[in-house]
Amino acid sequence: MRNAFADELTTIAERDERIVFLSGDIGNRLFDKFKARFPKRFYNCGVAEQNMMGMAAGLAMCGLRPIVYTITPFTTTRCLEQIRVDVCYHHVPVVIAGVGAGLCYAELGATHHACEDIAFLRVLPHMTVVCPGDPWEVRAALDRAVRHDGPVYLRMGKKGEPNVHAARPDLELGRALTIAPGDDVALLSTGTPLPTTVRVGEMLRARGIAARVVSFHTVKPLDEALLTEVFDTCAVVTTIEEHSVLGGLGGAVAEWLSDRSPRKARLLRLGTGDEFLHVAADEEYARHHFGLDADGMTERIAAAFDTASRRA
Repeated sequence: MRNAFADELTTIAERDERIVFLSGDIGNRLFDKFKARFPKRFYNCGVAEQNMMGMAAGLAMCGLRPIVYTITPFTTTRCLEQIRVDVCYHHVPVVIAGVGAGLCYAELGATHHACEDIAFLRVLPHMTVVCPGDPWEVRAALDRAVRHDGPVYLRMGKKGEPNVHAARPDLELGRALTIAPGDDVALLSTGTPLPTTVRVGEMLRARGIAARVVSFHTVKPLDEALLTEVFDTCAVVTTIEEHSVLGGLGGAVAEWLSDRSPRKARLLRLGTGDEFLHVAADEEYARHHFGLDADGMTERIAAAFDTASRRA
């Protein structure tokens, strides 16, 4: 994802001279092409993320379009006050790009895990929260984000994520993308779990369960039209995210659902537990620990569908 981001960033900067890029002391070689083309529009802000966010807000107030980039916990949790007061309070167009979200940096331990960031940022007024599901969605989401007149949090994986889409999708902020049809269960995936969610959909269909697979790339604002449709059509709606089950996509959908009359579907939230992972291991191990591997999710969703079918 980060390679797609770097390439798209350079393309966008070619057409829009307002684009400036602020890096938190990482990814310098990744952005060599950008620096060579626009040396005066690249700022290595060092390990001073709070200052970097304040700089971005100031640049935005001057009419520029700053993009802030570093490892997810350090561009969100570490400078949450500056995001709230400098960026969101003034409603300025800063794109906050977090790389290695969720459990991508599992081997570096809990300091580098990012399983609370959606919850932190989606409650801030004016903030838009976008979690692309594959490299094509990263490109499309970044393009939309820099055109948006307000702050955007762009939450990405790290590297090596496979493409789910065959080509660049027609992505709009706040409008989910259906990957596969189905009316028994709906799988609403946000961010890096999308390829695994596609696999889960295939495994459910092999069991005779028609699974609709959706890339729910925008957590705020929610695609309320799609939510209404799947909750009125399916037996089970499942949210899938590499984020805590508290406060992320699952929490946002639960809030939406609580304000409406009872619907046909029951909600199943899949994400990380309310705990720190005190083990340094790879992402595959971490996902398995939280039941976010294909086999674990398939079993839980199939069981929920069987229960819902018996009650119908």
